[in-house]
Amino acid sequence: MPSITVNFTNELNDSVQLGDILFYVNTTTDTMQDGTAIPHSDNIIEVGIITAINYATGVITAEIENSTALPTSSSFFLFAKDNRANMTSLLGYYAEVKMKNNATIKAELFSVGSEIFESSK
Repeated sequence: MPSITVNFTNELNDSVQLGDILFYVNTTTDTMQDGTAIPHSDNIIEVGIITAINYATGVITAEIENSTALPTSSSFFLFAKDNRANMTSLLGYYAEVKMKNNATIKAELFSVGSEIFESSK
């Protein structure tokens, strides 16, 4: 599959990782009768899966389909996480919590909550 390399002049977002999906939007500006510029965007276009990131130089490489329109120099880029890997709940078989109050005056704990689900039988 072909790839595309995108060079950014600003610092890359710390959250972008290998395997994230790269998108872009071409932004345009309409001018109202009073001269006010109103930016808007076209459709969000999926580029593909990010395969390489260089945080020091601000370069991202991603897969791209031959049929995908190429971004322009004014395109706005964004990324999304893979929901299968990044939307999971707590992992493990048990949890242990220790709560301690070092105050010298009376204190009251209003609520404690947790999230549990049956992951195996």
